Amino acid sequence: MKNRITFNVVALAAVAAVALFAGCRKQGHAEDDGHGHGAAQEHTETKGGVRMCAEHGVPEAQCAICKPDLAAKLKPGESMKVRLPSTNSTSIVGVQTATPETGAIAEGLECVAEVSFNQNKLAQIAAPVSGIIQSVDVDLGTQVEEKQTVAKIWSAAIAEAVAKAVLSHQTLDRERKLRADRVTSEKDLQEAEAAHRSACQQLRTLGFTEAQIEDLSGKPQEQVLMEVRAPFAGEIIERMAVRGSLVDAGKPLFTLVDHSTVWAMLQVPEATLARVKVGQAVELRVDSLPGKVFTGKLTWIGPAVDERTRMARARAEFANPDCLLKDKMFATARILTRQAEGATLVPPSAIQHVEGKPFVFVKVGEDLFDVRAVQLGARFDGRQEVLAGLKSQEQIAVSHAFAIKSAMLMSRLGAGCADD
Repeated sequence: MKNRITFNVVALAAVAAVALFAGCRKQGHAEDDGHGHGAAQEHTETKGGVRMCAEHGVPEAQCAICKPDLAAKLKPGESMKVRLPSTNSTSIVGVQTATPETGAIAEGLECVAEVSFNQNKLAQIAAPVSGIIQSVDVDLGTQVEEKQTVAKIWSAAIAEAVAKAVLSHQTLDRERKLRADRVTSEKDLQEAEAAHRSACQQLRTLGFTEAQIEDLSGKPQEQVLMEVRAPFAGEIIERMAVRGSLVDAGKPLFTLVDHSTVWAMLQVPEATLARVKVGQAVELRVDSLPGKVFTGKLTWIGPAVDERTRMARARAEFANPDCLLKDKMFATARILTRQAEGATLVPPSAIQHVEGKPFVFVKVGEDLFDVRAVQLGARFDGRQEVLAGLKSQEQIAVSHAFAIKSAMLMSRLGAGCADD
């Protein structure tokens, strides 16, 4: 299949070149086309001390048709010339010209990625004490605020701690009165104060506030429930809590996540790691959201390369205000390693390669083109950056440029003037 495709491309190029020369003959250049195509004319002539290619009317050293092998030696900005058979040769094969665009483009590295929750905005809400769940105040999908109550637990440990705090408070009040009447010693008062502080500290450790502790002191017979609260605002995405169930301290009751930001875990090829740095911009695309591009930043690059895949892990963070990015989504990430403003941009179809070197065809006249060597930069979103060798005001072939290249290389097929 590959050989068939290669043959078709070569055949198409040859047909295009033949069409150019056939167009020349249709214009009545069989005897002499004005470029020195007459059979009796010499292949070279001297003009102003410069040896000219009489066949194509350009300096012999710059004739890309006669000497196409020299093109591979050109540096960016240097050129040779291709003289077409006639002034309407380009219209015959549909060659169109245009000036380059000027705009912004970014060079990037493509890699696969997987979306995940921001682990800094993910929390498991666990039971702070062993006990019985008395109420569940939220469900899957509930949006909660920071410190909002999500469940209430009755616990024997809490009841004991509250009773101890209430008793210590009553003892402290009695000791203060006795001390005021000089019935008890200062030492007894200090011991009562220390016992009360210890009892209150135990309740504070369980999450009770000073106001709640003070309120409990005045209601010693009231049932006390532990309120389990959300550590930050977010959405409940898992619920394990069931009303009436017995739970142990530390058992997860809910999973809470803040969707406003997400992570993408990237697989970066080992060969590109030298170009990747923390802080670089990253573009993320997912198949389920065509045309949508999320922009974030690279926040971490792993210290090791997987010995099997030769990939390093990296992490990028993205804003997700509309919650379009979901956990475990597969995505394509593009790490922007270089960004350029005011870049010279051309369609990829304007770039032709000769022996692996990139060229553009710059229009000099109706039948004359410069074969200009260029240096390429980033290519993305249907645009190719040209770093050197092309000016913004120059007209270049942007459509069917391969036909001009084919005409340039016809001598290799035995159709050039070098074989006449």
